[in-house]
Amino acid sequence: MTPKRVDDDAYVAALSALPGMGPANLAAILLRHPPRVAWRAVQSGTLERPTGRAEAPGLGLDTGGRVGSRPAQSWRTVAARVDPPEWWRPMVARGIHVTWRGQPDFPEALMSDPSPPGALFWRGRLEALRAPCVAVVGTRNATSCGTATAYELGRDLTAAGVCVVSGLALGIDAAVHRGAVDAAKAGAPAAPAAVVASGVDVVYPRRNARLWEEVAACGTVVSETVPGRPAQAWRFPSRNRIIAGLVRLVVVVESHSRGGSLITVEAALERGVEVRAVPGAVRSAASAGTNQLLYDGAGPVRNADDVLDSLGIFATTKYATTEDDRLPGQPKSRSGPVRLQLSSLGRAVLDSMGWYPVTPNQVVLTSGVSPADALEALDELVDRGVVVESAGFYTRLR
Repeated sequence: MTPKRVDDDAYVAALSALPGMGPANLAAILLRHPPRVAWRAVQSGTLERPTGRAEAPGLGLDTGGRVGSRPAQSWRTVAARVDPPEWWRPMVARGIHVTWRGQPDFPEALMSDPSPPGALFWRGRLEALRAPCVAVVGTRNATSCGTATAYELGRDLTAAGVCVVSGLALGIDAAVHRGAVDAAKAGAPAAPAAVVASGVDVVYPRRNARLWEEVAACGTVVSETVPGRPAQAWRFPSRNRIIAGLVRLVVVVESHSRGGSLITVEAALERGVEVRAVPGAVRSAASAGTNQLLYDGAGPVRNADDVLDSLGIFATTKYATTEDDRLPGQPKSRSGPVRLQLSSLGRAVLDSMGWYPVTPNQVVLTSGVSPADALEALDELVDRGVVVESAGFYTRLR
């Protein structure tokens, strides 16, 4: 990267941070002017912000002007107190970069997007997006079965050379990224990408802090939000359009009848991107949205092979299946999968369980074993990680 490009980065980042600067405005400005020339026009007052918008309180450069109580500041006033290279230098030191349309590292899929980001900030390895990209999204309030399915999709797609894209939220997003990270650590040819609503240096939610760093270490974390700014409610739908724009296919694992993943679906359909869904239990609220997508004509996804078939990709590397007794993400040996080593009682109870949460009494009825044996078998299955218990209900994962 040449010194001139470093300066360009600083001026593009500073332009992005001006109050009221939306992606369409920024894209138009950078199309007409080199970054440094645009900043000088802002300083001279010949390039000004759209009128009629208040700005939100914030430190340094403003937080974006969506909602707030202060009168709108002119761009010229803000620019007078900012030196872009000096302001940007600490961010570069923290591993933060920026790209925009026309640059060689700007994601090709977004070049022709109807609503591209004006600039895209990133950490990690942006080249991860050069692989075939698939979005795997879903509800934050996921079931155990849903998170297990998302984990396996993330792991197996990454192992097959697919860049798995999601939003690093709780629930399905976190599960698919964990699967992708585990596969990448095990030597998979691809790595995950996260599109976040906050700045790439502002972890949200905090519970995902470790996962956030792991995704950045092996893949990339990207955002159109200026570094240092928090996740705000209006940024999430905006973020979802970028997820849809980056990928060749969107897979919804679990979704309630309303939710952010359906916004991603809508953005994908607007872009001609195929949408598929994982079938869920008809009585589960977490699957109401996905089952509606299937009813409306979306193709079903049972596993990573269904996704790869849709993409026309033949996978030569297989990772552990749900019948495998190794740690998540560990490759199979050449001798093939190893069947779970369960007691005959544990196997009988597992085989009797469906995919709905059940009580021990229901297990007694379906398996025919005694109440004591049912509890003993359920304890074994929980210890082996094939069943999870929550509030007295047991759910099969494998």
